[in-house]
Amino acid sequence: MTYDAYIITGPTASGKSDFAHRLAERIGGVIINCDSVQIYRGIENIAASPFAGRDITPDIDGISYRLFSILDLSEQISVADYLEMARREYQDATSHGRPAIFVGGTGYYINALVNGISPMPDIDANIRQQARDMVSADIADARKILGPDFKPTDPQRTARALEVFLQTGRHITEFQSMPRSGAIIPTARKVLINPDANILRTRIAQRIPKMLAGGAESEARLIINAGWDPRRAIGAQQLCEFVRGEISRDECINSWVTKTNQYAKRQRTWFRTQFNADVILNGAADIDAVI
Repeated sequence: MTYDAYIITGPTASGKSDFAHRLAERIGGVIINCDSVQIYRGIENIAASPFAGRDITPDIDGISYRLFSILDLSEQISVADYLEMARREYQDATSHGRPAIFVGGTGYYINALVNGISPMPDIDANIRQQARDMVSADIADARKILGPDFKPTDPQRTARALEVFLQTGRHITEFQSMPRSGAIIPTARKVLINPDANILRTRIAQRIPKMLAGGAESEARLIINAGWDPRRAIGAQQLCEFVRGEISRDECINSWVTKTNQYAKRQRTWFRTQFNADVILNGAADIDAVI
């Protein structure tokens, strides 16, 4: 049986991108990004994008790729923005009789695809900019405004919560607890690729020096020149510190590996508690178990 939508997810370095490509070859699918970092152009190596080391084109080896490398580093995107773009790509794929294969490891994107999103208030442009400036100046200080119950630590989600609070005086969790709507693929075939933690740690340790050699250093210079907050991408802050001469290459790699392992651990927790997979694979080989 071929489904009209698949979600292929797993922790970083699990092999989900390769699996999704082979699945698309097998069933004639269109690959749609659901990674919040791979949506930006100019940082393909840092983001471990399928386009790392490649020209940005509409396809890879004849397979259509959508929503990869489409935004400048300075642009912001909300979950609602992503959901609308993903909806258009899903409808375009299925209208041509092609299954949509969503691939990525960003939990809040996946959650929106399956469950929709809660209503959020409109935010004035000046308040949105104020929130971004506060987070850029001192994210720890900005988080204090949101109280101890606010758990996310990444700049983008912190800025989003802060702008809602500045606009309404209410915490974002109040809005998030409201009924959700707008789900795109509630009945998608959900596939979790989840290798053993030791295997992931080995892959991460082997991959990151290659990413640095493959162009990540140049991408860090783009981040610096664009004035983009490097904390929005795992490894970017360490790379920027290395490029500025603040840490050594070895310190950069070691810290990047540590941060990536910590992220993979958080992802695995989310998949275990929040993602109801139809199929769980220890590796990325068994296409027949999915279709």
